[in-house]
Amino acid sequence: MSVALRPSANSAPEFEYTDETDRSVHYLQHGFPCPLVRWHYHDDYELHLIVAGTGKVFVGDHVGQFAPGHLVLTGPRLPHNWISQTDPGEEIPLRDLVIQFRKDLIPKMAAVAPELSALLSLLERARHGIEFRDVDLAWARQAFESVRDTEGPERIARLLELLSSLANESGYALLSTLAIRSRADKASQDKIERVTQHISEHFAQDISLGDMAELVGMNDSSFSRFFAKATGNSFNRFVNRVRISKACELLVETDTPITTICYETGFNNIANFNRRFRELKESTPREYRRQSRLRHLR
Repeated sequence: MSVALRPSANSAPEFEYTDETDRSVHYLQHGFPCPLVRWHYHDDYELHLIVAGTGKVFVGDHVGQFAPGHLVLTGPRLPHNWISQTDPGEEIPLRDLVIQFRKDLIPKMAAVAPELSALLSLLERARHGIEFRDVDLAWARQAFESVRDTEGPERIARLLELLSSLANESGYALLSTLAIRSRADKASQDKIERVTQHISEHFAQDISLGDMAELVGMNDSSFSRFFAKATGNSFNRFVNRVRISKACELLVETDTPITTICYETGFNNIANFNRRFRELKESTPREYRRQSRLRHLR
């Protein structure tokens, strides 16, 4: 199995939402590979629903897994990306359903319609990225498609209904520890994408800050500051997040011994693996595996 970001590192244009003058709510959907699949940000809120495929999700400084039913709301200028795990040549005809809406749409409506004020706390949480973990895929897909199939005031009404339902969801998690508001230019975006792609594909190998600095043509100290500012994490912490994310996947989905997982995910000794795992997951690998399996039995 291979991990891919997009068809070609040089062919994909930067994704930037076009602020259409005739609409405030925009719907799109796409498969994989697709030029829109990249580390990017924009000035709008985005609801993102995965309907097929599995892989890794990056939201701000968060690294996790996605599968069908994965639903996330991101706030303005919060960088994000979904990286599919596919076999060579494999294509996914329809992977993502996406709704984008202007950052000032709900606040301006709430200013004259106090009934909408309940949505403002939802939007505030979205600055960190929100993953809704108890939402039914069929219901979510129908809600997204109702936005797709309507125009004008009815489309806004469908969006409000969807946001109102999500505002009442208790099964959610905030993803990024920092409410990142990226202002990187295209050149900086491309550098971050090259580095995150390399880390995602080679996490089991030795990955040094110096090598990544050289990859994007920067000296070590400049790259260290640049990477921390762009991702909200130090370089080493980000690499550990990717590795621990893969370790969690192996702990849940396989019976591979924990010591083997340690080395397969790029850690050079079990003590360091356990320490980093506890830092990020607040449990040991063994406890994480046991708790995950108990949840699946319920």
